[in-house]
Amino acid sequence: MFRTMEACCLSSNSFTKSLEACCLSSIKSRIFVQPKRSSSNFQLRKATTCCQSQSNSPSSRDEENMLLDADWRSFRARLVAGEQAFSSQESSQVTDPNGMVNQSPSVSIGDKWAHAIHEPEKGCLLIATEKLDGVHIFERTVILILSTGPLGPMGIILNRPSLMSIKEMRSSALDVSGTFADQPLFFGGPLEEGLFLVRGGEGVRNSGVFDEVMKGLYYGTKESVGCGAEMVKRNAVNVDEFRFFDGYCGWEEEQLRDEIRAGYWAVAACSPDVVGLATAGSVGLWEEVLGLMGQKKVW
Repeated sequence: MFRTMEACCLSSNSFTKSLEACCLSSIKSRIFVQPKRSSSNFQLRKATTCCQSQSNSPSSRDEENMLLDADWRSFRARLVAGEQAFSSQESSQVTDPNGMVNQSPSVSIGDKWAHAIHEPEKGCLLIATEKLDGVHIFERTVILILSTGPLGPMGIILNRPSLMSIKEMRSSALDVSGTFADQPLFFGGPLEEGLFLVRGGEGVRNSGVFDEVMKGLYYGTKESVGCGAEMVKRNAVNVDEFRFFDGYCGWEEEQLRDEIRAGYWAVAACSPDVVGLATAGSVGLWEEVLGLMGQKKVW
């Protein structure tokens, strides 16, 4: 599945054929162990002074804010919803007396939405299909893609709950201060790394140490936990706006696309409210995403 598949599946060029031929019979009975990856592989922005706004010229800062505030995912979702509504009409195209073709109807979307996309992108979701049924780690998982950089896609499993706190787990992957000791620690994937999600506005964005996944939602590593704790002490963000994960998932650059083509994952864009921190660890998230996509199954 990921980097440490059996020898018969290591060739990325023949991934799909070899997976079907020699791994399908054994994939359901194995838990894949992946090599450790250091946190340096996460291209997290570093600030010179923790939790201080980065210095930019007014013009460049205004331009940056315009780009960050542009909710292009919502715009695309409205286009998709409009196309779906238009195609469901009895007449797909209606021409007026002047020969003009009516456009797709304007459709509003709610706070929670999800729709299928063809290629993985930062901030998208991977939804496990029936081909992963029986694979304990990944069965019915929903994975949030944090990065699609040159090192390959990286993400965290959102719906693997834990009943234990960071303090109780004593995780070596996430060295946190007492500020977060009582926060629950969720299972994010088989690769060893401590990560967290944090929701926030200008204060979180301007800190310069968290990487934005989608509008208003950021992620950090154990190196930036201290900055997060400091922001909580300053009342810049509430402690409940953090969710901590032990482990993550990672692929080689073309490996994830091969797995998607082989039918192991469906890909979906979604609104930030679908990845609300209140639903992190929710066992019902898989069904909820399918419902928002208008599907009962993804295969």
